[in-house]
Amino acid sequence: MAYRYALYWAPPSNHPLWLAGCTWLGRDPETGETIDPKPEPLVTREEHARLVADASRYGWHATLKAPFRLADGRTYAELDAALRDFTARRSPFPSPPLVVASLAGFLAVVTTAPSAALSALADDAVRAFDHFRAPPSDQESAKRLRNGLTARQRERLDTWGYPYVMEEWRFHMTLTARLPEERVATLRPALAERFAPALATPPLFREIALFVEPESGVPFRLLRRYPFRGA
Repeated sequence: MAYRYALYWAPPSNHPLWLAGCTWLGRDPETGETIDPKPEPLVTREEHARLVADASRYGWHATLKAPFRLADGRTYAELDAALRDFTARRSPFPSPPLVVASLAGFLAVVTTAPSAALSALADDAVRAFDHFRAPPSDQESAKRLRNGLTARQRERLDTWGYPYVMEEWRFHMTLTARLPEERVATLRPALAERFAPALATPPLFREIALFVEPESGVPFRLLRRYPFRGA
């Protein structure tokens, strides 16, 4: 039985952004393949391993609904059916332009402009699948609270099990751990140059992906993609 599921957006597997992100993180969560990230001359291999350790474990993605355990009485088959129904009624939409930027000290691929369609997708995913989510453990909640949440974020944590949802949500695809300002200043332009070809043509948002953590602490895998089938 899976330990946790997560609803993510992942670039289409044939888009350059999928290959670029998986290569930087050193693995493809869909195939399970380990990839040589070729980090030099941006960083040494030792620094690269430290920078991407967490992001690599979660896989190349943007979070829609953060990892959760299934609530008592819920099954994977029910979650799968609900995802098929959810995506059957949605239509593909274009991505805003994407860039490499600093987000609270983390380097990430982010949007350069708001997208009502993208925000609606994230909000709807949080609401539509919340009845599948088991409440976070006391340990998980305490870990979140140690991050210095605002009052609104604590409210979101209590309601949805995750603080960065609804108006607190921002599209991002994590590239590194948190960095000091001087390292951001040197590494951001280098990563922007590395990712420029992959970001030249923003991908179409045409599906969501179900990721799974088979056992606590092991890398997440992309279990299934669910294409949008609306007109």
